[in-house]
Amino acid sequence: MNKLVVVTGGTQGIGRAILIRFAAAGFDVVTCARKAPALKQLQDEIEKTYSVKVLTLTADMADHTQVTMFTDYVVNLGRPVDVLVNNAGYFVPGQVTEEPAGTLESMIEANVYSAYYTTRGLIGMMKARKSGHIFNICSIASIKAYPNGGSYAISKFALLGFTKVLREELKEFGIRVTAILPGATKTASWAGSTLPDSRFMKPEDVAEAIFTAFSLSPHSVVEELLIRPQLGDI
Repeated sequence: MNKLVVVTGGTQGIGRAILIRFAAAGFDVVTCARKAPALKQLQDEIEKTYSVKVLTLTADMADHTQVTMFTDYVVNLGRPVDVLVNNAGYFVPGQVTEEPAGTLESMIEANVYSAYYTTRGLIGMMKARKSGHIFNICSIASIKAYPNGGSYAISKFALLGFTKVLREELKEFGIRVTAILPGATKTASWAGSTLPDSRFMKPEDVAEAIFTAFSLSPHSVVEELLIRPQLGDI
């Protein structure tokens, strides 16, 4: 049986690139997103290209009830999870003192609680096997405040903290935990930008870095992986 990778928010950007990279290595994949047509398109593309199984569920990972629905779906597959990538989230620019009320709450729900509850929902099966690798897609904003970062930066600082706690808690179970901190990557978040593509990283580069970190022996773990555009932050 193929190994299994679970990626939240997998229909575009970094999440999509991660799914494709693991599928290319022979992994079956499980993912979720809010839009069913995008999931179906992704499923058809990956299954046709890589001859692996793609399992999907429509879910909004900012909603705790739907997160539980997704993790229950994965558990009920009755298959071990070899890799979990907490990728779901979104970015809205703004200033903490000026952004609309509720912005912080929505950012925390999408960018932190989604990873927290997804991990809690799947960790039991990983602990039982004493194996697995968890990747949390953090950000340069997890370590560096910048103008117009607003509540997004707050949520990503929190996600990095969550990742550090997980690392300490899961060492004894043989479960590796890695924080991925990418800089500006050419995804939908930068739609409308007038900057040239050369100023951005490619999602495929982030996916390749994740796969390489996973491919290390069980004796080693990349705890934090910081990736920036060659020409520096934007």
